[in-house]
Amino acid sequence: MSAPSLSLVCPAGTPAALDAALEAGADAVYCGFADATNARNFPGLNFSQAEMRAAATRTHKAGRSLYIAINTFPKAGDEATWHRAVDNAAEAGADAVILADLGLLAYAQAHHPGLRLHLSVQAAASTPEAIRYLAQTFGVQRVVLPRVLTLAEVTDLTAAVAPVETEVFAFGGMCVMAEGRCQLSSYVTGQSPNTHGVCSPAGAVQFRREAGGDVTSRLGDVTIDRHPAGAPAGYPTLCKGRFQANGTTGYLFEEPTSLNAADHIPGLIKAGVRALKIEGRQRGRAYVTRVVGEFRRAIDAALSGGFTVPDLARGLASEMEGGRATAGAYDRRWR
Repeated sequence: MSAPSLSLVCPAGTPAALDAALEAGADAVYCGFADATNARNFPGLNFSQAEMRAAATRTHKAGRSLYIAINTFPKAGDEATWHRAVDNAAEAGADAVILADLGLLAYAQAHHPGLRLHLSVQAAASTPEAIRYLAQTFGVQRVVLPRVLTLAEVTDLTAAVAPVETEVFAFGGMCVMAEGRCQLSSYVTGQSPNTHGVCSPAGAVQFRREAGGDVTSRLGDVTIDRHPAGAPAGYPTLCKGRFQANGTTGYLFEEPTSLNAADHIPGLIKAGVRALKIEGRQRGRAYVTRVVGEFRRAIDAALSGGFTVPDLARGLASEMEGGRATAGAYDRRWR
């Protein structure tokens, strides 16, 4: 089977989620090792070296690709941990590694010249000059673009950097910070998402039942939200919390919502984008099955010329934060 002109890149935080992604129609699956070298370093998630080797075997048997995210930034004095992750990815049989740090790009190029290099969204490369420099200097073959570009900007940038491939996010969580550089989480917990690999680390999370039955969610010493008894309480992240300010209570930074760019699939194909990425390595097997399956059908319809605007916002409402979706910057109307 020939590869489609628009690849569907899907998340896997566990071996079970990887199998679900393959079954639902992923062209490629991305995952990470169970340590601080990847930006979804939550307890109970990610892969050991043995699990990663087995994942590569199953992925390749299915005729798909495996990408390994090593997309945090090495700590000074502990570069060996990140170098070892690159070595382990190559040994496991990864089809590409997703890197953000320039030093890691240089290491991978020098020690594993045959290993395909993808630039992580954490690097926030969004100009032709930056992308050309990374391609010429380190051999980067694909760039995951930041979630701040309009469809027109994605189109122009993709044309300007060819033959370097572009990959864009199509569904999942949003972030108010510059691609994971969360000063909020770092300030409150002392752990940076870019070095420890986790926003709002689980060790800092607390749920407390108050008098009357209400539940407050906290991150460190900061109260994030208050929920009535029996109401669902989401994972407490500072950017999605409700706070009191100037006499009112509300979402000070960002309301809970998810990116859903399904309506833009034909435009992204026309733009020459090589891959659509689903966010959610911290999500479970059911999320992966549903979201990947819906996007597989939408992409196939678009590639066959039978695309109609899918109503994925309603069909996938249960998988969205707050049950709501946004096209984000793709059709940005503000300046």
